[in-house]
Order: sequence, then C-alpha cells, then structure tokens
Amino acid sequence: MKTYSLLAAALVLAAAPVFAAAPPAPFGPVPSARQLAWHDLEFYGFVHFTVNTFTDREWGNGDEAESVFNPTDFSAEQIVQAAKAGGMKGLILTCKHHDGFCLWPSQFTEHSVKNSPWKNGQGDVVREMSDACRKAGLKFGVYLSPWDRNSAVYGKPEYLTYYRSQLRELLTRYGPIFEVWFDGANGGDGYYGGARENRNIDRQHYYDWPTTRAMVRKLQPGAMMFSDAGPDARWIGNERGVAGETCWATLNPEGRYPGSDKGGLNSGERPGADWIPGECDVSIRPGWFYHASQDGKVKTPAQLEDLYFKSVGRGASFLLNLPPDRRGRIADADVKSLAEFHRRLEAVYAKNFAAGARVTASNVRGNDKTFAAKNVLAGNGNKYWSTDDGVTTPELILDLGAAKTFNIVSLREYLPLGQRIDAFALDQWKDGQWVQFAAGTSIGSHRLVRGDFVTTDKVRLRITQAPVCPALAEIGLYAEPQKVAEKK
Repeated sequence: MKTYSLLAAALVLAAAPVFAAAPPAPFGPVPSARQLAWHDLEFYGFVHFTVNTFTDREWGNGDEAESVFNPTDFSAEQIVQAAKAGGMKGLILTCKHHDGFCLWPSQFTEHSVKNSPWKNGQGDVVREMSDACRKAGLKFGVYLSPWDRNSAVYGKPEYLTYYRSQLRELLTRYGPIFEVWFDGANGGDGYYGGARENRNIDRQHYYDWPTTRAMVRKLQPGAMMFSDAGPDARWIGNERGVAGETCWATLNPEGRYPGSDKGGLNSGERPGADWIPGECDVSIRPGWFYHASQDGKVKTPAQLEDLYFKSVGRGASFLLNLPPDRRGRIADADVKSLAEFHRRLEAVYAKNFAAGARVTASNVRGNDKTFAAKNVLAGNGNKYWSTDDGVTTPELILDLGAAKTFNIVSLREYLPLGQRIDAFALDQWKDGQWVQFAAGTSIGSHRLVRGDFVTTDKVRLRITQAPVCPALAEIGLYAEPQKVAEKK
C-alpha cells in the first residue's frame, strides 16, 4: 500500500522558496508535527492482555490473585509479526486495565507480573512487547487505565501521585512511545485494597488532566494522547470501528474530558477550535480479551476491509484489537484473517488507474506550475494542486487515455494547510456528457469513495463547497480485484 509522509510535506512547506505565486494561507486549525506523523500510520493495533485473559472476563474486579497471570508460551515476536503481516504500523499494549494488574514490574504496587508465576516473577510484558515492536519496525504505544479497581487509594487525592508514578515508569523505561491511550471508563465498584465498595469520582476534575498531559509532553514530546477529549486524537464515539460518513478532523474541546458524554465525536465539529482527528477502535473478536468461546466469531477479511473503508476511508485511523490467548500468542484464526485482509488491501492498491493520466483544472493558482493540476498524481504528499484565493469551487479533469474500470476513488488534502474542502462530487464521461457517480463531504487526511464499478476514459472532480481555495494532494483510482472476480 502506498502512503506518503505528511510530516515531510510540512517540512517542505516550511523550507519552500519564494514562488511566483504565494502558497495559500492555512485555514483553521492545522495538525502538529506529531499528528502529521500519526496520520501517516492509518492502521495499527491494540493488544488487550491481562488477568482477564485467564479468568475469561472482560473487566476484572481488582481482586484477582497475581498467580492467575501465567501464559504458557508467551511470544511478543509472534504477536508483533502477526500485526506486521496484517499491515499494522504499530501496537498499543494495555499495560494496566481497570483491574489494576500491571504487565510490568511496577515499583508502586504488588499487583503486577513481579508476583506472578510467569518467568518466576522476573518477566516484563511491556519490555518484551516494546523490544519486539522496535525490532520489527513497528511503533509502540501504551494504555494505562485511569480507573484502578485494585488500588486502595483510588478516588483519593494520593491516587494521582500513584497513577502518574506508574505513567512515568512507562514513559521513561521503554523507549519512544507513539501514543498514550486514556480510557473513559472511570469509577464504580471494585476491590480497592479490600474495601470492596463503590467509588465514584468527578471525572471532569478529579484526575487533573492538564498536569498529567504536561508530564506526557515533557517525557514523550512525540507521543499522541488519545481520549474522548484528545488533545491529539479523539474517540470516534463507538467501539464498532466506524467513523461518520462526514468526519471532520476538528473538534471543540471545551467541556470535554475522558468519560464525558458530550456528542459530536463521530462526525467531529466544523468549525472546530482544535485539530483532534478520530481514531476508530474495534476488536477482531466480539470481546476485547481472548475467550475460547469466540474462536468461531473472528471477523472475516471482508469485514475487516469494510471497517478499513469506514475508518481510514473517512479520514480517521483504524485501531484493531488483537487479543492474545492463554498461551500469550495470537490465535491462528485471527492471524489468518488479518493476513488475508492485508493481502486484499495490497491487491487494491497494486494498480492506480489514474497513473499517467493527463490532468487539467479550471484554475491553477497564479498559473504557477508549483500548484499544477498534475500534482495530484505525485502521491508523495509534498505537492498539491491549488487555485487562486477567490476560486473555491473549481474542477479537475483526469483524461485516462482509454477506458478504465474502477470502484474506489482516493482523495487526500494537503494537511499542513488545514481541512479546506466542505463537499465534492465525482463525474464520469458517459455517452458524450458528464454523469455524476458519487459525492461526499469531508476529505482531510484520506477519503476513500467506494461504490459500484465505473468504466470511463475521463473522470471529473468538482469541489462543490469550500470556504477557501482547495489544496488537494492526491487523486487515485483503484479497483477491488476480489469484487472484479465476483462479477465474472
């Protein structure tokens, strides 16, 4: 699959020489360097693994004996290779779920792997996973649940020191972290050091999130922070892995916090005060943790492909959970389905029918080749087509030279200049006239228009609504070989 470096594009913009025509001014919020690098990833994985794997539960109470955690054949390499073979660019490990059990030998609690029989208490899952990721060229991220049903001090002021101490361990011992995942499930009944009671907290204020975020920024300046409120990436509002058909990368963070019930997460908000793009989390199985009873319910390659188009294809990222079994490995059915999904996706991107097309536009900014229409075929993100400031609804025509058949149109905006396009339409040349075959709204980092097959020798893109001139980095035309085969 071909991707391009948005971070490199931003650096090119910053170092660009003076052109005959000046580049467009950025519009609205724009992504940071860490967000540009994150947008490039598009697809990465979750790894849910803890005492729940061995108790056959989704949420532990916090009273589970440390001896419960005892994988028989743990292999970080097998987990990482399964993810890599599936096309993932990184993995986020649930270092501590709500049960409070730590997958690393934290010095701040006894409820961790150091008191389990696994490797005689000398093991460190976080270490093995982070090392395996780096060896395989994958990014590594951490999930540290703010809720701890084991801790005796949860709900009290001193818990914040405890939580940040554990977070500091994760951010200083295991190399570069690409994402820190803050869950919104906080407060309720638990073990709480033997109290066995219900503890509710003020989710908006108890955690003092600004202080915690500042610590992350200091210790891991390149790390994205995820939550219902960002600040770098937001929950998409469901655990089905599906972004809204309209999905803006911007959001108004005021009044939002992990666990808040403020709406707008699925679609984003336009205008929005901050660049906080969506992340679509979903498990390859019905549950987040491994359950043998779900061995026959692994999502099929076709289902994973559909989720890809409804997440990445709508400008969000795709975070797919791979739960290790009681061996400490990804089950064969999951590995097989994920690998086949990746094979199908690679087959889609193997041939771009727009390559080599002659591209013309109704307007080019300052008639300057720097912003030429053909830049949309470059595919590296360093170039883009743009128009004069007053031209906000231009057209772009791809002359393919001969009839081509496709069912996917890929669009990307030049993100360093913001999300500029409100709506667009796509037309095919048919029977001597233009006939519309698709339309949409938000584009952002990536828009994949997937529909019925179209056979034509010319395609027209119309920007039908925009507050400012567009800055379009890519147009691609692709076909799903699997569907082509099914049609025959």
